[in-house]
This record gives sequence, C-alpha cells and structure tokens, in this order.
Amino acid sequence: MQKVLILNHGGQYDQLIARRVRECHVFCEVRPASEMDADKIRSFQPIGIILSGDPLEGTAIDPRIFELGIPVLGIGKACTAMAALLGGSVAPSKQAYGRTLTNLSENAVLFAGFPPVTISWMDHDRQITALPPDFVATARTADCPIAAFSCPERSLYGMQFHPEAAHTEGGTQILKRFLKDVCGANEEWQMENVISWAISDIRHRVGSRRVLLALSGGVDSSVAAALLSRAVGSQLTCIFVDHGMLRKDEGDQVEAFFSRMDLHFVRVNASERFLARLDGITDPGEKRRIVGEEFVRVFEEEAKKVGAVDFLAQGTIYPDILENGQGYADVIKSHREIGSLPDHIDFKELIEPLRLLFKDEVRQLGRTMGLPEFLVGRQPFPGPGLAIRIIGNITPEKISILRDADHIFASELEKAHMHDHIGQYFAVLTDTELRRSGKDTHAEYCLALRAVTTDDFSTAKWARLPYELLDRLSSLIIKEVPGISRVVYDITSKPPATIEWE
Repeated sequence: MQKVLILNHGGQYDQLIARRVRECHVFCEVRPASEMDADKIRSFQPIGIILSGDPLEGTAIDPRIFELGIPVLGIGKACTAMAALLGGSVAPSKQAYGRTLTNLSENAVLFAGFPPVTISWMDHDRQITALPPDFVATARTADCPIAAFSCPERSLYGMQFHPEAAHTEGGTQILKRFLKDVCGANEEWQMENVISWAISDIRHRVGSRRVLLALSGGVDSSVAAALLSRAVGSQLTCIFVDHGMLRKDEGDQVEAFFSRMDLHFVRVNASERFLARLDGITDPGEKRRIVGEEFVRVFEEEAKKVGAVDFLAQGTIYPDILENGQGYADVIKSHREIGSLPDHIDFKELIEPLRLLFKDEVRQLGRTMGLPEFLVGRQPFPGPGLAIRIIGNITPEKISILRDADHIFASELEKAHMHDHIGQYFAVLTDTELRRSGKDTHAEYCLALRAVTTDDFSTAKWARLPYELLDRLSSLIIKEVPGISRVVYDITSKPPATIEWE
C-alpha cells in the first residue's frame, strides 16, 4: 500500500494535515521528526513527505531527506525552515495570522487552474527573503513576497499558508495536486480496501486462537467488534459491562444487535455495584476514578469465567496513539476513561484493528460494513456515562430523570433535522433545586441543555438553536419529566469552558 509520511516538528496541525490527506484517499502516518532520520525514512518507503511544525524551534530537519528522491512539501513554519536549510535566507517578519489574500502563480504545478487571487490561512512570524538556488516563488501576499516556492526538478515544494485549514480556499485540492500529480498517489485508501486489509491482517495474526474484547457500545468498540466478528467469528468473545448509567435504551440496543452477530456476547448488569460505590460521591474526578476502577474489577471477574484467551482486543484509534505520545510500539495503552486495562487477565497479545484510523474513518468503516446508525452515529459519551452529567450525588431517581430528559433533547433535535449539524449535544442535571410557581411547593431540579458545533473538539462554539426549538424543548421536558421545574441553555464556548460540565 502506498503511504505518505507526515513529519511533525512540534506543531499543532499534523493531525489535521493527516485527515486531509486521508480525505484524498491516500494513506498517511504522522511520525515525530525526532524518530525519523533519512535512513529510517528510506526504510519506511513513502511516496511523499510532508513537513509540519517548526523545525527552527523544534527538532531539526535531517537535510539528507532532500536527496532521497522523494517529493517533499513543507507547510507553514516548516516552509521557512526548509528554505533556510536548502540555501535560502529567512528573516523575522510581522506576525501573520488568519485569512489572507494570496496571489498564486498559474504556472505552478500545485496551483494550475486556480484563480490568480485566493484566500489562504496564514500563521507565521518569519519570511523568506531569498530563495534557495534553482527555486522559484509561486505565491505572494501583501506582507509576504515569497509565500510559496518550488523546484519541480527535485520535487521540492513549500508554502507558508496552510492548505489543510478550512479557511484556505481549495486547500484540499492543493494537497491532492501534490499527492496525485507530484507523488503519483493512486487513491487506494478506500474503506472497502481498508476492511479487506484489516480482515486479512486479523486472520493472519489470530489464526484459530481466541480474542476477548471489552465492548462499551460506543462507536470505536462497536466497529472493532464488528470487524473482528467478520474476521474470526465465534473465536471472539465480547463482554459488555452495563454500569447502569447509559443513555435511554442504549444497553438493550447494544445487546439486541450484537447478540445476533457471529460472536459470543456477554452482558453484565452491574448497576447496583456501581451505584453502591458512587453513593455520596460528588467530586467528578472521584466519580471517574471509582467508575474506572469498578469497570476493571467487573471485567476481570467476567474474563476469568471465559478462561484463557490469546488476544485482548481494544478499540484504540489513531488520535489515541498520537495524543498519548506512545510512539509506535505495540504497547497496552492507558484508557483515558477506565484508568487502565486489567492486569490479571490471561492473554498473550494485544490486537487493535482500528489503531490507524481517525474517528470519522471509524464511522465511515462501520457504515461501509452495514452497521446501524444508532451505533456508528452515536454522540460522544464519557466512559462514566451519566455519572458525570449529574452534578452532585448520584441516585437512581436522578439517573432516570436525566435519562428521560436527555432522550427528549436528542429526539427533538433529530425531528428538527439538526442533529447532523451539531458536534455534540446532551443534558446535565444540576444540583440546583427550584420550586414551580403555583400551589405545588416541593422543590425540583434545574436541567441544563448543552449543544456545540466543532470541527475537531479542541475548540467549540455553542450551537445557535432556534428559539422555537428551545421553547418546545423546555415545555416538553417540564411536562413529561417529573422532577424538573426549570430548563436552561448553556451558551458558553470552548474555550473558556470545556464541552462536558465535569
């Protein structure tokens, strides 16, 4: 399979670049520049190299990579570092950040057919004052006379603006030009191919041995279970620990679907255990710790009943690997929600069939395999579930109240055809008790609704829901959910707030 190497020199755009390359149906991997010198790059055998980050402040570029005969594209601050390393001159300049009018050369390979003036996303504080020998300028802005350059004879290119940014007009097309016209990519990264490759790899590794998977019912573990089932069938055992704090009907939906698949499905109803451990606990960090610890205990107990297995499977995805800084060793990752994986389960190897996929690719793969939308389109949901969407002490009554209110919120967004346009939405049961107007004097809870729009979940804006929809939600929830007397809508973006409340 063809692959592109993205060398990260400490920047923040590497994952976004990788996602855009994958959208062009070309496989790529992000590697820290500190781990990849020219010799390792040659062994990796990429069809192209993309430089990201700031090599002048982070890990330096190995100059030998420009002599490998592999096309190279430097983006953003990596562009100026590349120019300096190849014999050009670079000097400090006025900080450039944001949408910028950019003049493109129509003779440039990467910009052929583009309008002569376009909008690009700039982010730099240095500029190229003199080009390396045999290079030509291919773009400029009012403040940046050399905003892009190239040497087609050596397949070396650089641009100070960011084609991966959504604000750069035609940015994905620019990347596609580099990938297809310069690197010769054949666009083989298609989900049908990914499924075929994954199944072949799983069957080769597993053979006739047994696999154990902790199935949460979330997108990642569900898609991993379906892929493993297709590859090894009844050799797979899935343990679904229901801690009693899932969304409305979620546990039954997971059981109904996976019980029909070619695998061994075990559901553990452990709600009483979790509630007993959480009784009187109000600190959100402590809630997370307790739920994670109890999850591991329950899973270990059930795994012992299964007996010895050869493989422990996880729904690890690519951002887990990149964000946890684990490099590329085949190690057991620390799960962010459950604290750590069980230490006392008898298994020989770890298998992670989704470890090279981004979240959107996992959803796409699930849909390609025919998984229902209630599984692959699920909203992000914290491992401790509703435990951290209930402020204060957790009780069965509060769980029931929040579950019903959250279901109404989700159902009304779907009816209004707005759920696909919102990154995340959910309800929070606050610990504020208020009284209804009129004769009823008993106190009831205040419910908060949260909905945000986001591209990458690192930042988010509160969703501008129509007043009519908010009015209907408030009326329905107060009318149909006993225990709620007031509904509020959270209009705080991230930053300064987090998406979840706790």
